[in-house]
Amino acid sequence: MTPDPETRLDALEARIAYQDATIEDLNRIVTEQWSAIDALTRHVAALRERVREMAERPAESGDEPPPPHY
Repeated sequence: MTPDPETRLDALEARIAYQDATIEDLNRIVTEQWSAIDALTRHVAALRERVREMAERPAESGDEPPPPHY
C-alpha cells in the first residue's frame, strides 16, 4: 500500500527543509574555514619575508657589545 500524495509531499518538503538547513550550515563552515586559511596564509607569508630579511642581513659581531661577564 502506497502512502497518499499529500503524505509523500509533506515528507519531501520536510526533507528539502532539512537539506537546505544542512547546506546553509556547510556554507557557513566553509566560509569560516576559508577566512582562517586566508589569514594563516598571510601570516606565513609575513613570517617567510621576515626570515628572508634576517637571512640576507649580514651577521656583524661588532655591532653588539660583549656580554657583561667579559
